[in-house]
Amino acid sequence: MLTPIPLPRAPEAATNLLSDTLAGLVQESGGIRRDAAVGAFRRHLARIQSYVQHAFEHEQITGLQAARLLGALIDGVVSALFDHATRHADLGPVESLSIAATGGYGRGVLAPFSDIDLLFLTAPHPSPETLRVVEYMLYFLWDLGLKVGHATRAIDDCLVEGSKDTTIRTALLDARFLTGDKLLFADFHRRFRMACKEAGAADYIAAKQAERAVRHRRYGDSPFVVEPNVKEGRGGLRDLQTLYWIARYVFDTQTMGELADLGGILTQMEARHGRRAWEFLWTVRFHLHYVAGRAEERLTFDLQPVVGARMGYTRHGRQDGVERFMRHYFLTAREIARLTRILEPAILRSALGPPAIEAETDNALLLAGFVLAEGKLLPVGGRDFDAEPIQMLRILQIARDRGLELHPLALRSFIQNARRAISLRTDPKAANIFMDLLCGKEPDRHCPGGPNPDGAQWLSILNETGFLGRYMRDWARIVGQMQFDTYHIFTVDEHTIEAIRILNTLERGELADIAPVASELVDHVQSRRSLYLATLLHDIAKGRGGDHSELGAEVALEIGPLLGLTDEETETVSWLVLHHLLLSATAFKRDIDDPKTILDLADTIQSPERLRLLLILTVADMRAVSSKVWNGWKATLLRELYTRVAEVLAGGLATTERDVRVAQAKQAVEALLLEWTEAEREHFTHLGYGGYWLSFDPETHARHARLIRDAENRQSPLTVDTQPLPARAVTEVTVYCADHAGLFSKISGALAIAGASIVDARIHTMTNGMALDTFWVQDAAGGTFDAPHRLARLSVLIEQSLSGHLRIATEIRKLSKILLGRRMQAIHAPPRVVIDNRASNTHTVLEVNGRDRPGLLHDVTAAISDEGLQIASAHVTTYGVRAVDVFYVKDVFGLKIENERKLNQLRASLLQALMNNDEILPPPTIVAKRKQKQAAVS
Repeated sequence: MLTPIPLPRAPEAATNLLSDTLAGLVQESGGIRRDAAVGAFRRHLARIQSYVQHAFEHEQITGLQAARLLGALIDGVVSALFDHATRHADLGPVESLSIAATGGYGRGVLAPFSDIDLLFLTAPHPSPETLRVVEYMLYFLWDLGLKVGHATRAIDDCLVEGSKDTTIRTALLDARFLTGDKLLFADFHRRFRMACKEAGAADYIAAKQAERAVRHRRYGDSPFVVEPNVKEGRGGLRDLQTLYWIARYVFDTQTMGELADLGGILTQMEARHGRRAWEFLWTVRFHLHYVAGRAEERLTFDLQPVVGARMGYTRHGRQDGVERFMRHYFLTAREIARLTRILEPAILRSALGPPAIEAETDNALLLAGFVLAEGKLLPVGGRDFDAEPIQMLRILQIARDRGLELHPLALRSFIQNARRAISLRTDPKAANIFMDLLCGKEPDRHCPGGPNPDGAQWLSILNETGFLGRYMRDWARIVGQMQFDTYHIFTVDEHTIEAIRILNTLERGELADIAPVASELVDHVQSRRSLYLATLLHDIAKGRGGDHSELGAEVALEIGPLLGLTDEETETVSWLVLHHLLLSATAFKRDIDDPKTILDLADTIQSPERLRLLLILTVADMRAVSSKVWNGWKATLLRELYTRVAEVLAGGLATTERDVRVAQAKQAVEALLLEWTEAEREHFTHLGYGGYWLSFDPETHARHARLIRDAENRQSPLTVDTQPLPARAVTEVTVYCADHAGLFSKISGALAIAGASIVDARIHTMTNGMALDTFWVQDAAGGTFDAPHRLARLSVLIEQSLSGHLRIATEIRKLSKILLGRRMQAIHAPPRVVIDNRASNTHTVLEVNGRDRPGLLHDVTAAISDEGLQIASAHVTTYGVRAVDVFYVKDVFGLKIENERKLNQLRASLLQALMNNDEILPPPTIVAKRKQKQAAVS
């Protein structure tokens, strides 16, 4: 940025500088040409904006100081414009016109690209000259490129409109005199404050609370959304402004310090926390506006690293600068949420009087140390949370058991005494109550009115008030901990509580249609306490470096006994945390039709009870990441994997009895083709190798049989069949044609151009030399790719691709320019290739990780084909912008690839295929033959 033209430090001096410039433009007639005046104001405005940006970025003033400086300088512009309009624009005399700033501008702060809200206060019947001045000023400001919100009203109009509309009343509450008739504005301010006092605070506060609730629903009920809205989101600037409005309405205060000075409303320390949060968010907002070049309020992935770097956050230990910055942001947002819990009840009590203690409080409640106030729970005097910290847990237990709410004053005390939770860490009574709150009452689905598990509700309170981080020191390390990717939409602590909430809904039977197996199994688990604690601890070691599953398993061994679990329960919790990614990694990244995959999994799990617990934990974990992560296809894969492993653990048909299963599959399809001749049935059953018969159900085999017979009768070189499967949220695309090298790559390229996302694939070469390749695809939103016109285009593109009439690379490049935006490009997804010769007895398993993009699968499979390898199956998964594609391959002789030189060459080729133009290819390394660690997915 160029060095700005010098501007006097004091806003008044800057205004005088503008006035002097305008004085030099006065003509002999006493007026100033409008175009000359606009030019002078425009240059001055540019100097103001440049000056503020330079002061903010180079002189290290805070965002709040910059906002106040910009607001004061704009005050001077508006005042100078009013002076110009009334003295040099030949508009006639002005009577009773006062100009006031409202909204954020009325509070004396402005962001670089914010609107300027003005109130033109007039007499009840303004003269035409007065209205001409208002019109002149508005058009002038618009010509300067400013966004202006405005209203022209008399005092009576303001009072009437303010009484009817809370938004207008709030804007008037912020009104600040700028220029014009001071007495008129003073009269307005006196009458407005009187009207507010007469109306009372209760309705206004209720309206602002309702308005906030609607806003939170729109922008996210949690302050821990990973792409937060700095202005409107929960824990953002608007929440602080709501507190300011309520306090201003009741006490006519303007700062946190003034509130603290009142006594009993806010402590000086709480006021300091509020000021610090206010300054931090304003600094973030200023950086956002300057980086984006517009009024951007959302802290998106592409802006987070830039803003974090500008604010001085650098890598520290294992944490990147952007993660440190966002953790600071989330802790600030939580501080604002806690401040709301503290300040709002105190203001209400001051405005409405102390709560009435209800006479019907029963003796049992009194003996427990609580009373009912306004129908809500409140600790009794002398047994508050500071004196008896365990009461913080007991009040939640009683609230749950009696169906009561906590009084706002109880929540306030909760926050103020959260530090006392440290004394409960080794208290067995506290541990017993905590586990009871976490697990809740086991539901009875046959008794609809019975208790329902609701641990997530109480965990949210414990987390937001700060109790949980004090009670469990390991929890404090994940509060506000974000993962810089597009896969997770919550911070680690919020994701964990969401997983508990999913577990609650599974137990209540509310996910029976979405996750039927887990919903059924959850009624039959014997280790319910272990399941809940494992869900609470499954990500407890995120952000520490190393494998968070292994580190978390060690943490579980420490926490289990402290919470009163037996040795057996603790060992189960630790095992579940260690393996909480095992089922998802196997289902989505391994060939579950490979017998060794099932046997290896069964060997690790060993117990039907552990398998049940692991499946339920997997479902809760995945659905808690994001509602978009879970879909019918993934549910199907997990269900099939569970069934096969359960069969082995139950001692049923062994997966090694391959010939028996192949024979059964052939018999099953023959039973569905009874209308065929015996010769036709025998011809089809001899076409497929063993792997083919174990890869599909009988109905699919029968469909393939009819497709092949039809192709042979028509002597068609290519047949493409599409079959939408809504229950699985996928469309099955079957291609039958002559097999040749690069076939998979060409088909996947055509599918990418068609807009189809491949989630799984099976490649089979038949005994007649033809290829029967099956792809399961979804649309970009993760739904069934089933629109008729899109399916027709897909078939045409496959035909064009295989005939050489489609320029795949060119079309994919066009698609990439359209679909890849800056927001997604900000997420780093380093390319990685893992080659595993132990996962399968018959194939080499390639795991390819990199940034997802259109045509990635085409590029990777082309590289595999160029190395002379045959692909037997492909398993495609995406986690946000990161693609994880797994291929089972053989060489031309049908053997594994075990030569080190060949493996290194293959790895280098795959890395090259993964690269984007902005990435640097790492040097090939020797591939170690060792067992894979599961890649983290949540």
